Formats: sequence, structure tokens, C-alpha cells
Amino acid sequence: MILEIADIRVAPGQQPAFDEAIQRGITTVASKAKGFRGYKVNKGIESPERYVLMIFWDTLEDHTVGFRQGPLFAQWRAIVGPFFANPPQVEHFTLLAKS
Repeated sequence: MILEIADIRVAPGQQPAFDEAIQRGITTVASKAKGFRGYKVNKGIESPERYVLMIFWDTLEDHTVGFRQGPLFAQWRAIVGPFFANPPQVEHFTLLAKS
């Protein structure tokens, strides 16, 4: 399983609208992608305009090819993209240890 982590910064004052948009975008669009296995969204306490989105995928290609290069990505970006202060920083991780 692959963990995608997106570090997202939202324009000031847009947090309440983004809170709704990111949840709607995941449940109505991203969750429909092949290989999607679940997600978590965390919101910053010290920096409330910062969000960390974690999506679990079966494979790296399910995210980078199937989702990012498919029709669902445009739908996803249409929902969440207008709130971005700048492009999210996205990286992928594999599990090393778990308790």
C-alpha cells in the first residue's frame, strides 16, 4: 500500500469553505478512483490555513497514472483547486513500521 501525503495551504479566510469542499471532493470523486483505499485529513492548529491530506492507494500508479491522468482528477481539482494559496506539495511513502 502507498501513502500519498499532500501538504495543502488554503487562502486566508477560505478554511470553512475548504473544509466542506475537501470532504465532498474525496467522497464524491477521489474515492471512486481505482486503488483508493481510504483517507485522512488533518487541519493545522497553529496554522489553520494548512492541511495535510493522506490518501492510501493500492499502488503508486493508481494515484500517479490512474487518478492524476484520468478524468476524475479534473473533477477533483475543480472542487478543491480554487481554495489553494499555492500548489500542494505531494509525496508518496511506503510503510516501514507499524504498531
